[in-house]
Amino acid sequence: MKQLFDALGKWGCNVDDALVRLLGDEELYIDCLESVQCDPAFYALGDALRAGDKESAFENAHTLKGVLGNLSLTPLSVTVSEMVEPLRGGSDDGLMPVYEQLMAQRKELEDILSQYKK
Repeated sequence: MKQLFDALGKWGCNVDDALVRLLGDEELYIDCLESVQCDPAFYALGDALRAGDKESAFENAHTLKGVLGNLSLTPLSVTVSEMVEPLRGGSDDGLMPVYEQLMAQRKELEDILSQYKK
């Protein structure tokens, strides 16, 4: 577990901060990490952007921002935050490259988890 947490820290996550919110439950944190990488909001966000559905895109980006922030997955959280405010204002201009970056980061998380899984 320590190797996983160290790898996440090197990637830019604040594992200690997330564990405070989870009352130090390391197993729960790992379960949450495994769940978040498969969160359907990632794909729903992309679908909404491609369809020009700004309202749905905002809802999914906002959901991800909360989840990723609570888990202190900083690289992902920062990227999705770049999407929330324009979408809140009704604009999706230029957000597809940001979404692609978000998905690449989601893959990085997946790779870290698979490398250090028990």
